[in-house]
Amino acid sequence: MGNKIKKLKKIRIHREGTDTLIYGFIFIAAVALLLYRAFDTKIPFWSFVIVFGTVYAVVLNFFRCPIRYLGTDDTERLVVAPADGKIVVIEEVEEHTYFHDRRLMISIFMSLFNVHANWFPVDGKVKLVRHFNGNFHKAWLPKASEENEHADVLITTPDGTDVLCRQIAGAMARRIVTYAQEGEDCYIDEHLGFIKFGSRVDVYLPIGTEVCVKMGQLTTGDHTVIAKLKG
Repeated sequence: MGNKIKKLKKIRIHREGTDTLIYGFIFIAAVALLLYRAFDTKIPFWSFVIVFGTVYAVVLNFFRCPIRYLGTDDTERLVVAPADGKIVVIEEVEEHTYFHDRRLMISIFMSLFNVHANWFPVDGKVKLVRHFNGNFHKAWLPKASEENEHADVLITTPDGTDVLCRQIAGAMARRIVTYAQEGEDCYIDEHLGFIKFGSRVDVYLPIGTEVCVKMGQLTTGDHTVIAKLKG
């Protein structure tokens, strides 16, 4: 347990951000230099460094990839937050794509300032992975769940319960990355994927699942328990 807590504090940059950060740094540095020369040095160079350095720091923060562990081996009924963010939906909905019945949907909205790595919400086996093209409505809108570009990962837990995790693109997001592979075992603490720039993740659970979060609550991916499946 002690080792897991220690590892939880380690931070690294996600591999999805490598190219963006390298080319972004070159672009920002070039723009800052051009503007500095355009103003004929009337504005101190450090002013440009502060402004564009802040922009770069926001992007750098976005691509953080914390090494996290839930800290318990008793994960049989647990559903953990697949993302950092804020709970924006807890409601029963009709799910027509896979289950064709009512499901409990818990949605987490990720702002530009959140870590955008995604984790598997449950242990189990990946039953299905699908990607759907679509619109780019603001991620917190109800219609975003079905109309926006999204990727679905359907997971079957060891006791046979199906859990759907949906990565949804937002108004700024233009790339959804999914690492899940059909037929492979998956575990809490493992990365499911990554969404670039502002987005949302929905988790669909069986009716009767115990909800462990409330509206507006902040979540930490792979750390906050959002629900407990029926025994």
